Amino acid sequence: MEQWSATTIQAFRQTLLAWYDQSGRDLPWRRDQDPYHVWVSEIMLQQTQVNTVIPYYQRFMAAFPTVTALAEADQADLLKAWQGLGYYSRARNLQRAAQQLVHDYHGVWPRTAAELQDLVGVGPYTACAIASIAFGEVVPAVDGNAFRVFARLLLIDADIAQPKTRQLFMKIIQPIVDPQRPGAFNQAIMDLGSSYMTAKNPDPEHSPVRAFDASYREGRVLDYPVKTKKPRPKIVPYYGLVITSPAGYLLVQRTAQQMLAGYWSYPLIPQDQLRESGTASATLAADMATLTQRWATDHHLALTLTPVAGKPIQHTYTHQRWRVTLLSAHFEQTPSLALYPGKWVPAAQIDQLPLPKIQEKMMQRWATLDREK
Repeated sequence: MEQWSATTIQAFRQTLLAWYDQSGRDLPWRRDQDPYHVWVSEIMLQQTQVNTVIPYYQRFMAAFPTVTALAEADQADLLKAWQGLGYYSRARNLQRAAQQLVHDYHGVWPRTAAELQDLVGVGPYTACAIASIAFGEVVPAVDGNAFRVFARLLLIDADIAQPKTRQLFMKIIQPIVDPQRPGAFNQAIMDLGSSYMTAKNPDPEHSPVRAFDASYREGRVLDYPVKTKKPRPKIVPYYGLVITSPAGYLLVQRTAQQMLAGYWSYPLIPQDQLRESGTASATLAADMATLTQRWATDHHLALTLTPVAGKPIQHTYTHQRWRVTLLSAHFEQTPSLALYPGKWVPAAQIDQLPLPKIQEKMMQRWATLDREK
């Protein structure tokens, strides 16, 4: 690893911030230093591209312009505003933290990274981003961009997939952060990591900090950062039930104990629930027979299931890849749902509910097949 002198650190700060002042991205959450704006944007930007986030952020701020508005929002409205961004626990944690701020902190924001981590869903990176940008605390905001930028600049070969590596980077970057403009410094690193120092197809030749880039001098840019590969997501097979009646489509709300809690979808049945004594059903016909019998017994709903043409629908979450095989059923007369925790929703009203991406994919498949009939 390279070691920088005080003179080099000062030159790096000046070069980086001069470039940022001239070329930094004009983003809606950067137009002030309001901690609420910084916080919401940083949560949205987790695992999500900037260009995707911008319209969501603008709509979110229009719907929930203050911490109090977010704290008091109906959860269905909150989830609808978040629909499509994925990682839905972020939205619920935002509201829980907003409620903390209103009720426990009486609307007064914690001002240090250490204190900010007491808020639900606020980890080390987000806390440092808020503290540096909104309150001027001299701390590095170490996210994927910072890992990549400083690993290349300083030839840091620690594995960034290991949790302990964050503390190493924090210690290394801390004395480099500009003490007068820590927020601008951290945002400049973000911009550098998303432009000249990207993971793929970087442009170190034209980077504003090329003179400080040891990986460029050694011709080893793509060797950094060092990161072990994540295991492949586990395949989780489901049956998605497209059940219709004169009253509309049968939808059910995901419970607090399930992934996608609070969102609505067609009934999704994990295929492993249809196994007897640990043995998977041998055929689709056997699974359909088991489903039919269980719904008749448990819900008093007599399903006549039909396989829907086409390959299973897939959607990947962090550690799982859902593979959904669609089955359809239709009731000529609308049955009671007294023993099933769902509701009939007219087709024109489905979009008014908060829907996860997997539901949107199922609806798109069904709509395509319906047009082909």
